[in-house]
Amino acid sequence: MAGDDGAFLDFVESRRTHLRATAYLMCGDWHQADDIVQEALIRLYVAWPRIAESASLNAYARRTIVNTALNQARKVSRREVPVAEVRDTAAPADGVDARLDIVSALDRLGSRQRACVVLRYFEDLPIDEVAHVLGCRPGTVKSQTARALVTLRTVLGAELSEIEGALS
Repeated sequence: MAGDDGAFLDFVESRRTHLRATAYLMCGDWHQADDIVQEALIRLYVAWPRIAESASLNAYARRTIVNTALNQARKVSRREVPVAEVRDTAAPADGVDARLDIVSALDRLGSRQRACVVLRYFEDLPIDEVAHVLGCRPGTVKSQTARALVTLRTVLGAELSEIEGALS
């Protein structure tokens, strides 16, 4: 496999930031997103000899990220340990507030609804492709997305128009 390592590393370097952003939107935590990406990249590396020449390599990587995030969301026990005191962090930079509101609102969605919203609006995938990634019917994607948007509108309320601008 040593001959394929260079191509794999090139792929990872070119897509790492985007894969991490997708994982973050799926889980809402940068550290967990890093774990998701790491696990997904392990799966991609194992499958690399079979998929390296595929025209849909980006789609395969995206699906691996989404499936890994959904699998982690299904786990009953979490590896995280609650702490008594949270350390202070720096104030968000300009334009970050809307993004934090989005992530907070996404936390209120179930994992499948969240996946539908991330794939439809962040990844800008058509309904049929989202259905393929999630292994369900297009009607399921439509209904999950509609329910998710109702929840997001309820949670975000008047802030929605500001946040829609941040999504662009």
